[in-house]
Amino acid sequence: MKRKYFFTTPNFLSILRIALIIPFAKFLLDENYLSAFWVFVFSSLTDFFDGLLARRCKKETDLGKILDPLADKLTIICTMICMSVKFSKTLPFMIIFIIKELIMIVACCWLIKNNLKSIKSKWYGKLATAFFYFSILIITILKALWDIENEFLISSLMIIVLILTLNALFRYFLVFIEYKNSADKQRP
Repeated sequence: MKRKYFFTTPNFLSILRIALIIPFAKFLLDENYLSAFWVFVFSSLTDFFDGLLARRCKKETDLGKILDPLADKLTIICTMICMSVKFSKTLPFMIIFIIKELIMIVACCWLIKNNLKSIKSKWYGKLATAFFYFSILIITILKALWDIENEFLISSLMIIVLILTLNALFRYFLVFIEYKNSADKQRP
């Protein structure tokens, strides 16, 4: 990759999103929910704009194709760990999310090892991630402004996120199998 393409705005936003994990976790664990909310809002916006800028401004890079999903996975895993510490009802969901993320990482590593193109994000994966972010924002703002910790609401949001996430995992698995079968056919 050419050096001039390393320092792009989308890559900077992905790196910034990774860096924002630390203050978000600190604020959430210190029960400073309003600050955690605003850091998470900012992190969510960087997630939205890095992809948008990369596509619209023709700033897609190989590094960005790694940084963006890495930032997503690190943000989701860290958020779920922090949420399970602060809100015990989210622990079962956290375990399932981490297993799902590990499956996705193993599949991506297999694609890279076999010199296959990476699976581009699809609408169902973006929907699952967007609803995850929305749920975390709802949970933190309710806690920050009104000290509401409604277990039914938290569980309901996490169940919807779980359904969307498992749906995305299943669909990505089908795409992965298609890639794998295509690679097997091309081998002598």
